[in-house]
Amino acid sequence: MNIKESELILNPDGSVYHLNLKPENIANTILFVGDQGRVEKITKHFDTIEFKTQKREFKTQTGTYKGKRLTVISTGIGPDNIDIVMNELDALVNIDLETRKAKPVQTALNIIRVGTSGSLQADIPVDSFVMGSHGLDLTGLLHFYQIDQFTHPEIEDAFKSHTQWYSRKADPLIISNSSFLEKHFASAQTFIGITGTAIGFYGPQGRVLRLPVQNPELNHKMDTFNFKGMRITNLEMETSAIYGLSKLLGHHALSLNAIIANRANGTFSKNPHAAIENLIQYTLQKVITL
Repeated sequence: MNIKESELILNPDGSVYHLNLKPENIANTILFVGDQGRVEKITKHFDTIEFKTQKREFKTQTGTYKGKRLTVISTGIGPDNIDIVMNELDALVNIDLETRKAKPVQTALNIIRVGTSGSLQADIPVDSFVMGSHGLDLTGLLHFYQIDQFTHPEIEDAFKSHTQWYSRKADPLIISNSSFLEKHFASAQTFIGITGTAIGFYGPQGRVLRLPVQNPELNHKMDTFNFKGMRITNLEMETSAIYGLSKLLGHHALSLNAIIANRANGTFSKNPHAAIENLIQYTLQKVITL
């Protein structure tokens, strides 16, 4: 069955609507960054750059690093943007844009988020790297899809009980990463744990300026959650959406974060740019053998 024009929107040049990309413009290994300014922080290390484009916050560059073809895309902030990026990237590789039909043989992309985050644990210091074993979805996005086969109800129920989760908020979900990518990128330099994904930066992450939050103790309860040795290491705004949509679409995904703040200790990196640069170089050295 053909996918309707209203569902898969293409630009006049045949590129997908938001990303402004055609299938030939992307590699099978893609690095996600939130900040469009971080795209060049990665591609400055490339040997060649073959393609560049930008539409709104979605900036893309494709090139080679030590013989490995890579694409870097800025997703902007939040799970709503991830919903756009993931679906349009999948369309580029798994839908024939001319016939508007799904291809009979599906392509699995390798997607690695190179991001920044705040640690929830006192023993995970600023400037360290955290790998998300799972994404804890607190956003509600994944409930719009048939996600049940990829969730972990036992962990989710334990989390809701421990935090006394407010029933009028979106039901939390736990989605695992790609074990294939985890094994490839793990090392003594990486902490590993559950990455929490919030729908916003202030209230949803427990920050209080002038507005009181519904549960002032939520961050502390998240800090102290432990399920069979699994704990919530950090909190950001994209990982669970990347993991969930990757599982549904058949792609491999991993989230790596440079820790630039420690919420438990109230500390912030003295040089966050150096922390991000170190994570970029770590990722590039690992990705060339992927």
